[in-house]
Amino acid sequence: MNWIYLVLAGIFEIGWPLGLKMSQTASHKFMWIVIAVTFMALSGLLLWNAQKTIPIGTAYAVWTGIGAIGTFIVGIIYFGDSASIWRMLSVLLIVIGLVGLKLAH
Repeated sequence: MNWIYLVLAGIFEIGWPLGLKMSQTASHKFMWIVIAVTFMALSGLLLWNAQKTIPIGTAYAVWTGIGAIGTFIVGIIYFGDSASIWRMLSVLLIVIGLVGLKLAH
């Protein structure tokens, strides 16, 4: 169950940089900041629950990895961020590292 909490925490981790980005471009700045802070809180709560049985280093690396990869994908799809081969290979290395942490647990 704690791995589910951790994956959900990582998914919510994607929401706060998205909320901050939207607050820079949208007319409803305050609403997007509130959304970002809400996602931060939910992500943190789920990470806290996950760390009850998952080692802190593994939990933190997986949490930030999911957030980074998810935000990377959102940036490419919705904001036109570069999808160069070097960026894609770099994200692949993060994925490999996360899989390795899960297998080593």
